[in-house]
Amino acid sequence: MACRKDTLLLVILLSFVTFYVRARVDIAMDETVSVYSGDPARIHCQYSFSEEPRMMMVQWFVKYPNGSRERISYRDLTMEKVDEGTDYTDRITVAGNNNSETLTIHSVKLSDEREFFCQVNGMAAGNGERKTHLMVFDPPEGPVIEGVPSGISVGHLSKVASCEARKGYPKPNITWYRDETPLVPMNGEINVVTLVTREASGYYTVQSELQYKVPKEDKDSFFSCKVSYLVPGGVRSAPSQTINITVHYPTTTVELWRELPKGLVKEGDTVEIRCQGDGNPPPPFTFNREQQPEVELESSNALLVLHEVTRRDSGVYQCRTLDLDTGEDVVGNMHLTVHYLDPAVVVPKDTEVMSKGESLTATCNALSSLNTSTVWLKDEKEIGRGHTLFLDDATFDTAGEYFCKVSVPSLRGLQTTGSVHIIVQGAPEMKDEETEAVLEERAGKWVNLTCEARGYPRPIIAWSIYGTQNWREVVNRVTEDTVQSLVTLKVSSDTTAICNATNDMGVETKTYSIKSISMVTPPAKFQAESSGIIIVIIIICILLLAILGSVFYFLYKKGKLPCGRSGKQEIVNVYSTTEKPNKEDIVVEMKAEKTEEAVLLKGVNGDKKPTNDQ
Repeated sequence: MACRKDTLLLVILLSFVTFYVRARVDIAMDETVSVYSGDPARIHCQYSFSEEPRMMMVQWFVKYPNGSRERISYRDLTMEKVDEGTDYTDRITVAGNNNSETLTIHSVKLSDEREFFCQVNGMAAGNGERKTHLMVFDPPEGPVIEGVPSGISVGHLSKVASCEARKGYPKPNITWYRDETPLVPMNGEINVVTLVTREASGYYTVQSELQYKVPKEDKDSFFSCKVSYLVPGGVRSAPSQTINITVHYPTTTVELWRELPKGLVKEGDTVEIRCQGDGNPPPPFTFNREQQPEVELESSNALLVLHEVTRRDSGVYQCRTLDLDTGEDVVGNMHLTVHYLDPAVVVPKDTEVMSKGESLTATCNALSSLNTSTVWLKDEKEIGRGHTLFLDDATFDTAGEYFCKVSVPSLRGLQTTGSVHIIVQGAPEMKDEETEAVLEERAGKWVNLTCEARGYPRPIIAWSIYGTQNWREVVNRVTEDTVQSLVTLKVSSDTTAICNATNDMGVETKTYSIKSISMVTPPAKFQAESSGIIIVIIIICILLLAILGSVFYFLYKKGKLPCGRSGKQEIVNVYSTTEKPNKEDIVVEMKAEKTEEAVLLKGVNGDKKPTNDQ
């Protein structure tokens, strides 16, 4: 009997276990859901029963940091509600159907980064729960980098810069870069100190300090930091601005150079010599000449200025400073060459007297530190090149001022000049080649005669005039070797004027022979020409009168002219527009010449004379 009871219980238990195993619910949820702070978060819960439940309810729970759980939502087949008095009462909504539900959290906060549970209970049909971890992200502000305001000495591990990234979640990371190359911490060379601060709001602020043993080569390097942070689905980063640090290092070499003038230096120039070392900050410099190291030259801001230099300023100039690491002088050298050109020396000097036909060799030289070029000028025209000028077979045209200009082709503005005055000595020479002139002038006319002569010593002009006593000298001009004289005389008869130019070397003469022409009887040629002109004028007048008579006769035949005395008056009026002529004037004119025109006029007027004319 007892055996039967045990068997019955076993059957019932097996039946119950078999039923329980066959009745189950499957729930599917995302392991994590990522969302930006302030955005809505949607957590999905999908479920399915192995058997259709008669009764079902779905509940949502949240797990707090202290481990406790709190229900925030409930739904069954007849009702659904959001629980009152929780942190999510006003910020969640739940929507679902027969096999899924979606929990939506609005305006997600950093504190919402928690686990959310979906619990499904189908009573006899089975029950179960799953969870999703909500992850909240908020990118930090852009990184702010700040370099050390003072300089950094080489050879020491020193703070270089600091970088800060504020208000990020989750905690951001900061990486340092030098010229876009990451700086990895290295013992004794690179050290990074990081300070993380979590604010009451849940945000993180990260501060990073770079400590670096700066070499001299980093004086031109640029440093920056980059903050990296998590975002939904990945990692992002934001770089800072780049900064250049001031590196302090000792001076090991010094360099000198000439800033002004550019090119070669000549006497009178202002010379500027600049000194610069390779240390930072630049140390103080002093200048001196190599042959006088103890004499310090006056300078300012590493610049030495030499005013109006001469050839004595040529030499080696030094610039020196102190190496603070070794305590020794660091010296730089520069050689300065001041070029010069002495005044020109001309031989012969000043003035040289030479005779006509002689030859002369003149030289012009100037001492210079560079190659020179010489040009000879006379009357502003180039007449030769080179240091020597040859004058052959001298004439009076050879005389004058000769200039030599010596210049340095390789150095513009460096030039000098010299001169020599050449005087050619000789007997006078007339300017005109003809020494005798024959003139014909009307008696009573005033005539100007000129005489110009060259010679050295300067000639003296004297006039000898025969045939007239009425003359005078009106012009007498003299130059160094020339004299010019002008006389005016009145021709009264045949005259001879002799110009004598004399000096210590000789005499030169010019003679004017003037033939006087009388005006009593005109020349026969002129009389013949005058008679011919008078004959031509008479013929032209006769032709004009004939044409005029023909016109009157033609008009009379056509009846255009009236007859009688009144007709004569009208004829006169045709040709007179000013004053009416009287009868006597008409008669005198008609009887002036017995020509054909007079006969024609008579025919026009008729043979009958008026009573008062008979």
